[in-house]
Amino acid sequence: MAQNGALAGVKVLDLTAVVLGPLATQVLGDFGADVIKIEPGTGDLMRTNGTPRTPGLGSIFLALNRNKRSLAMDLKRPEAKAVLRRLITQADVLVHNMRPAAMARLGFSPEACLAINPRLVYAAAPGFGQDGCDRGLPAFDDIIQAACGMADMVSEGEATPNYVPSLIADKTTGMALAQAVLAALFARERTGVGQAVEVPMLETMVSFLLAEHMGGLTYPGSDVAPGYRRVTKGGRRPMPTADGHIALLPYSGEDWLNLFGEVGRRDEAAALGVEDRTTRNANIQRIYTVLETITRTKTTAEWLAICRRLDIPAMRLIPVAELPEQPHLREVGMFEIVQHPHAGEIRVMRPPTKFSATPASIRRPAPRLGEHNNEILTEAGYTQDDIATLKGAGILQESA
Repeated sequence: MAQNGALAGVKVLDLTAVVLGPLATQVLGDFGADVIKIEPGTGDLMRTNGTPRTPGLGSIFLALNRNKRSLAMDLKRPEAKAVLRRLITQADVLVHNMRPAAMARLGFSPEACLAINPRLVYAAAPGFGQDGCDRGLPAFDDIIQAACGMADMVSEGEATPNYVPSLIADKTTGMALAQAVLAALFARERTGVGQAVEVPMLETMVSFLLAEHMGGLTYPGSDVAPGYRRVTKGGRRPMPTADGHIALLPYSGEDWLNLFGEVGRRDEAAALGVEDRTTRNANIQRIYTVLETITRTKTTAEWLAICRRLDIPAMRLIPVAELPEQPHLREVGMFEIVQHPHAGEIRVMRPPTKFSATPASIRRPAPRLGEHNNEILTEAGYTQDDIATLKGAGILQESA
């Protein structure tokens, strides 16, 4: 059985920062790729965000930058551009989430990079697709949550809109970016030719949001509003119990009848039309209102036992702080305490995807800024004198 990751031997130049791009390149690194994180002298912004304990290695950076080597240099300097051009000749993938115009000003547009290496997969994740009028605008997670309809959907039409309390646009687009890189690498294996790949945040999030919420938008001329009613207007939420809350989802008509039957209200369930999916969806607000009165009659543990017996999906609400001790996550080894060479003892999450023959793995901790300057440049063919010259000229940077 092979022990190398599925992407072993693939070299990725990672010019990303913040959350979106680093998540994508970390996935590639977990799958076995050699990821070279190229940072400016100030480093990735996320080095100082989240919960910092060690300078330059904040909690968000530690969570998004394992399995990477750091090369820190000023890409505005001609000497640094020459280094990057040499690295491009040796790379399989280049990933960035800068505005495309900024990359072009640096001299690293997709056309320029593919001219250097026609086998390169050049993957970009701008805020907006480059064929539209907003193509030059800056974008972060908040901006895209507002622009894609997510903030409106979360507020359910209330006067005060809000964001999902997660960087969901960054992370969703990051996963789509990793997926796109894998597809382009597969195509290159068949054709021998690289290509440019664009994964814009807005278009990705509109597609993500509307998968279940197209509703009346599906039919031109329809006056039916968008949105999946069971989610937007059905009162779908954790249900109160006698001692807390529970997430439960009776999915079939039989599930609903059996659940109501546990408290002697099966006839009421039938009157609400729970057996027929169309009727159930039409009455979903009333059904959830009644369900709330039912779940209050028993404890969380009692409802979990009932739902296990009836095979109805249900789980206790788990506070985020308790996740490392959640029994299932503990048994599958989702969290591990490790010794980081610079940050000390930290808790990390393992790659969630499992492969039977090419396992994902954590081979390197998140790096200090410029930690691998010498190593990377030596591999690229630079002599120690060359490297000393670049360092002396201020082209290379590294943390103390």
